[in-house]
Amino acid sequence: MDLGQAQMKRLVRRVTPTAVRNHLLRAPTWSIGLYEGYGPAAFRPHKTIGNPVLTRDDVSDVDAAFVADPFALRVDGTWHLFFEVLNRASGRGEIGLAVSDDLEHWSYAKIVLAEPFHLSYPLTFTHDGAIYMVPEASASGGVRLYRATRFPHEWDLESVIMTGNVLLDATLFEHDGAWWMLVDTSRRHTHDTLRLYHASSPAGHWSEHPASPLVDGDPTAARPAGRVVSVGGRLVRYAQDCAVRYGHRVQAFEILELTPRSYQERPIGRAVIAPGQDHWRRRAMHHVDAHEVDGRLLAFVDGH
Repeated sequence: MDLGQAQMKRLVRRVTPTAVRNHLLRAPTWSIGLYEGYGPAAFRPHKTIGNPVLTRDDVSDVDAAFVADPFALRVDGTWHLFFEVLNRASGRGEIGLAVSDDLEHWSYAKIVLAEPFHLSYPLTFTHDGAIYMVPEASASGGVRLYRATRFPHEWDLESVIMTGNVLLDATLFEHDGAWWMLVDTSRRHTHDTLRLYHASSPAGHWSEHPASPLVDGDPTAARPAGRVVSVGGRLVRYAQDCAVRYGHRVQAFEILELTPRSYQERPIGRAVIAPGQDHWRRRAMHHVDAHEVDGRLLAFVDGH
């Protein structure tokens, strides 16, 4: 998540580190929750697990302004949750880890990935027996592919798979033997331009799809809001609806056709998740990481 990232860069250039830290202290507080799914476009707060399941107060190794952008992997029966931790001292996002065996009780581990630039949106996935992470790292000037050398705590940079000035929340997924990447390329952080690329493997070489940009000038449907999922034979992507404000709520789109030459989709349902009365999600919700578990859908979400 890069809420206020452009503002933060301006602050870093123009004012003192003390002023930057004071700005972070006043920043909105994002937290992480767990939802249940009633189809890929309908999620509600979990009935038995209290939300939020993780807050900035759970982070013990840095002074966290907030936690957001959760992505989970279940390995050997244990849930490993990776998420952005905004470090107050540096003003940059870092990638934290928490683990759970039952989805209710979470144990924070530590920061597992930090760079000299902002990181967030730590998309994680498996491929050919290895575990990879593609965090949001547009401040570095590209899309970076990391591989777990000692999962889940140690990650090495495998390659920079794409370069460019604006490549936000790159979302990779596999479909029909090919790899696909959705990425927001809105140059003025208007969250209204979505491009599509394809390759034979996560490492590339990536080619832009003929139908790209899929979204141009529409802040309700462009910026990725979590991993692409396949549920009941339906391929679904999630997008932030930023018409009201950045990250206000999440919309769902069913991908009807996806080949190297063609692309079709349609919106499904109303808002997948949206702000509510609970204190931790009154203003916005902007992320859905959905998983099919024992015939039901679970989703890691965030809100502030």
